[in-house]
Amino acid sequence: MTGDDAADRLDTAIAAAERGGRLALDSFRTALTVETKAGPMDAVTAVDRAVQTRVAEFLADAYPDDAFVGEEDDALKAVPAEGTAWVVDPIDGTANYVAGSRVWMTSVVACRDGEPVAAANYAPATGDLYAAADGRTRRGGDPATVSDTDDPAAFTINPIFGVSSNHRRELTDVVETVLAEFGDLRRFGCAQAALSGVATGELAAAVSTVELNDWDTAAGVHLVRRAGGRVTDVHGDRWTPGSEGLIASNDEAHDTLVDAFEPSE
Repeated sequence: MTGDDAADRLDTAIAAAERGGRLALDSFRTALTVETKAGPMDAVTAVDRAVQTRVAEFLADAYPDDAFVGEEDDALKAVPAEGTAWVVDPIDGTANYVAGSRVWMTSVVACRDGEPVAAANYAPATGDLYAAADGRTRRGGDPATVSDTDDPAAFTINPIFGVSSNHRRELTDVVETVLAEFGDLRRFGCAQAALSGVATGELAAAVSTVELNDWDTAAGVHLVRRAGGRVTDVHGDRWTPGSEGLIASNDEAHDTLVDAFEPSE
């Protein structure tokens, strides 16, 4: 993918995220009909579906030959290993959205041969836009960079986990490790917000020891990398969609994070 193509796709990702995010904002803090999927904490609303439809239609008009990966309905559920695909989370942090919390995002990223190349995370309730293609990650009009904190004892870490019983068991172990070996813990309830936070230096790291959905991760991974950070799987190998676990950090003590969270044999 050329630099011009990446820039064009970034413009499209931003426009798509803003269109979808504004639609979600119209219903924010209003009465919503909430359904559940995997359990009582796994919420979905008609707004999620409407936003995904709007974004999908916009992307299809701009790039009709590209694949589409999305959380809701009958979209693809994994990034293809070859070709170009758009990956969309219409409302990342639906439980927050339903509760009236401002911590939720509309996420749009273009991937080429499995690698994120242009990403936009838009937080409509706060007005924050995080975006990157070939250049530096930006928050709004300003360049963003990861933090320079190099003491693991001062690291603030966000664990990223879903709501299944397996995820909760893994989360318990990660929380214990964070509190015992690192500085402090945050739980945003929005994976893209956590990864955007690493990219802008608000967090030293975001960690998961389980495989996460591509729509929860791909955009934020690109933002972290373009902001000067490092993202691997739980074993320390370069993260790609479908990897086991995710460790995104400011790269000041990444190996220490891997040593702490890598599963024992």
